[in-house]
Amino acid sequence: MGHSTSTDMDAALAVLDGIRDPSSGKGLAAAGLVQGLVIRDGRAGFMLEVPAAVAQLYAPVRDAAEKALAGLPGIERAQVVLTTASGGAPASKPAPKQSGTGRLNEDPQGRVGPSETAVRPANVKHVIAVASGKGGVGKSTVSVNLACALARMGLAVGLADADIFGPSAPRMLGVSGQPAFADGKLIPFKAHGVEVMSIGFIAEGDSPMIFRGPRASGAVRQMTAGVAWGQTGPLDVLIIDLPPGTGDIHLTVIQSVKLDGVVIVSTPQEVALIDARRAVAMFGKTGTPVLGVVENMAFFPDPVTGAPIHIFGEGGAKAEAAKLGVPLLAQVPIDIPLRQGGDEGRPLTAGDNDSPAAVAFRQAAATLRDAVLR
Repeated sequence: MGHSTSTDMDAALAVLDGIRDPSSGKGLAAAGLVQGLVIRDGRAGFMLEVPAAVAQLYAPVRDAAEKALAGLPGIERAQVVLTTASGGAPASKPAPKQSGTGRLNEDPQGRVGPSETAVRPANVKHVIAVASGKGGVGKSTVSVNLACALARMGLAVGLADADIFGPSAPRMLGVSGQPAFADGKLIPFKAHGVEVMSIGFIAEGDSPMIFRGPRASGAVRQMTAGVAWGQTGPLDVLIIDLPPGTGDIHLTVIQSVKLDGVVIVSTPQEVALIDARRAVAMFGKTGTPVLGVVENMAFFPDPVTGAPIHIFGEGGAKAEAAKLGVPLLAQVPIDIPLRQGGDEGRPLTAGDNDSPAAVAFRQAAATLRDAVLR
């Protein structure tokens, strides 16, 4: 069976609606519990996200859903991932009206501080987040190449692609297919010595990732705590590739995952640095240390002389690192092989490439290893 058709999806939703939701009495699809339904290559599956307090009621529901999907024509394997979502935040009192200002007040439910409940995923020794604030600065490129560089140093490394709206890890690492599921957790793929999990493995082809706030938070929890990391032994480090911005996904990671630190990625230009500062401020409120700054697209080497051409300005992220009092981990040049490697699933640092970009990433990885992975 190839990619799913509307008829496949309709048939699957129909059989799933024949299974009752214990809480609402509705069919699973009508109750909104069928999240990310995928039918492809003889496989069918979806995420069944329910409140943690009633999760035990849904184990037989998951089993019934898998049985129903497996009974559809052409389906050789069915997989339903049962995951839990935290309860909704209590309603807050309306903020007093203010006059004489056009500033946007901070959302009281978005305030963050150090979390006493955050834990590392099972079988993981250290966790490093990679954040940018602004999109398009190469954060995923940095995450993938740091992971591969650390793996080449002999460390056991995992990569959680938490950018659920724009997952890049599958393409950049050259991995495809649907993950296996055992003992309540997803089994990560392994590529270039790195264990990896991404919502991109579950999504249907180029279909858009459409999640509202609570569902987005549930999906990112599934990409971290819902994965059986360390298939051949404990991971020395799990790298979490965060999406741009400072929203629900970031709060979910901060509040649920115990981070050893965060790497900030920016280009030299001030527009990117503005958002990078916001990311730094957010992590500062939680007591998460900034391990350093990677200045990506720092310059373009002149094709004839090799002299740096500063397309996006010069040294902006370097200066920002100095202001923060943290290391400048790398200044990564604009590099055609770096782009080609990402598009073709062959990260520069996965091999013996000695291009300036690969050298910069290896230096950054060595600094992180010495600072965090002692």
